[in-house]
Amino acid sequence: MTLKSPQIVAVVPAAGVGKRMAADRPKQYLELNDKTIIEHTISLLLSHSAISKVVVATSADDPYFPLLTIASDKRVMRVDGGAERVDSVVAGLEGITDEWVMVHDAARPCVTLSDIDALIEVAIQSDAGAILAMPVRDTMKRVGESSGITHTVCREALWHALTPQMFRTEQLKTALAEAIAGGATITDEASALEFCGLTPRVVSGRSDNIKVTRPEDLALANFYLTQREKESS
Repeated sequence: MTLKSPQIVAVVPAAGVGKRMAADRPKQYLELNDKTIIEHTISLLLSHSAISKVVVATSADDPYFPLLTIASDKRVMRVDGGAERVDSVVAGLEGITDEWVMVHDAARPCVTLSDIDALIEVAIQSDAGAILAMPVRDTMKRVGESSGITHTVCREALWHALTPQMFRTEQLKTALAEAIAGGATITDEASALEFCGLTPRVVSGRSDNIKVTRPEDLALANFYLTQREKESS
């Protein structure tokens, strides 16, 4: 990185149940290479020199997180999350006084340190933070009733939003509060800033920064992590 990196707190919303995985527990607690998905995710975040702390927002009655070894790490703080992702992010932000915050999905264990470096470098030069994203590669279709295609959407300038997403802490807190009060649909943190008329920047991220959502994603994430372990050994 060409600019000095600030100290950052990472917020990991992890109160979801992951119904599409059809598993016996929330997807973040499924195992990859002898560690749960969320352990891979938090460990990676903590291995970055700019990230000083990780705030994890789980459901209040989550029986799994307290049993993880990483839960006892002094750099990890657990808070009660909410019914929706945005509720968990808001809960995670409470009490954070550091200038910068980075929000990352619990079920994205394959993000790389190099992508985080690139995100930080752009975010600290932006007036409205930045997000990792990936240009849309496939033909996009808009579908109507009965699964019928209504038209093809031009994919030029379309990007898949990824995480982490990084913003000034107070700016994100304010944007989320205004977006919630305005009844906006907040699908990610950047959408709250967009609602407030701000323009976060995108940083091209790696395609292997997948979100484990469906059963087949588990095998793919396992493959990526295994390959990285081989490359680093």
